[in-house]
Amino acid sequence: MSDQKISVAASPAPVAAPTAAPKHRVDPLAIIVRFQSLIGLVLVAIGGIIFSPRRHGEILFLNPDNIANIVRAVSETGIIAIGMTFVIITAGIDLSVGAVLGLSAVVTATMMISGGFGLIATILAVLVMGTVFGIVQGTISTRFRLEPFIVTLAGLQAARGLALVVSGNQYINISYGDGPGLAPPVFAVLGERLFDNTVPVATIVFIIFAAIATLVLNTTRFGRYVYAVGGNERAARISGVPVSMVKISVYAITGFASALAGIVHAGQFNFGSANDGMGYELTAIAAVVIGGTSLFGGAGSMVGTVAGTIMLGALANILQLNNITPAMQLLATAAIIVLAAVLQSLVRRREGLGR
Repeated sequence: MSDQKISVAASPAPVAAPTAAPKHRVDPLAIIVRFQSLIGLVLVAIGGIIFSPRRHGEILFLNPDNIANIVRAVSETGIIAIGMTFVIITAGIDLSVGAVLGLSAVVTATMMISGGFGLIATILAVLVMGTVFGIVQGTISTRFRLEPFIVTLAGLQAARGLALVVSGNQYINISYGDGPGLAPPVFAVLGERLFDNTVPVATIVFIIFAAIATLVLNTTRFGRYVYAVGGNERAARISGVPVSMVKISVYAITGFASALAGIVHAGQFNFGSANDGMGYELTAIAAVVIGGTSLFGGAGSMVGTVAGTIMLGALANILQLNNITPAMQLLATAAIIVLAAVLQSLVRRREGLGR
């Protein structure tokens, strides 16, 4: 009997069934933080409608004149907040913006009333002054690696001091006309309203500035650099991003924005004073933080800042309509700021980004 070799074909190994890709877990808290300014604005608007006083059946909060007053009141701080957004996205801060507004208002009034300068020359000079002020602060902070908080705090004191020197610690009233010691009448348009006396000119300036800043931040290489520096400065530097230039540039933008707000302020109220803009830096920072821009840098949007600015203005308006004291208004604003910062911190911890 001959030996037979029986070959047995190896059976193929079973093929594992493809596993479904892990689903990305949506964090509700992150969504809330991302849209917190819009959510807050809607809630404040609803609260305004509910708690607004009525007159002859009309909701005063929704009165067109009242809405116009809200957006006019926030125009100056809104312009500053737009500039501040650039700085905070890079994880910086600028405490000098309110003082630069005061200095700009004083210089604007002085140049036109005492110096006899024309409108265009005055506006250009003041905008350049504010921009240079920001460049100096950004350069000092970057060149000597100093904390922006300290540098801009010193800048606040310097701007207030310069405003006192220029104004002689006096209000500089702006009167309009064609003779010596009078400002060009066209400058008064900043205090007026257009479109059937409904839309303040100051608000139009705010909206245009916000639109330009949005385009710069979202569509240009510089805007990408701003996010990169705030997200990870070391990685941005290694990738070839001119970190120092970006940092100096964002402080130049805040200086420009503060000067623009100072011009608007002088035009709205027809005077310049060294005390103008006191506390505006805190309101602007609050609007930016409430708008969803991270104090840790690397995240934020102009739309959020605009919504945060209007939300703060609407909240203050509701409290005023109900005769709530200014002290309670400050406490309510402080609570909202703390809540926004806490939400940002919680999201970072969930994402493993630390404090």
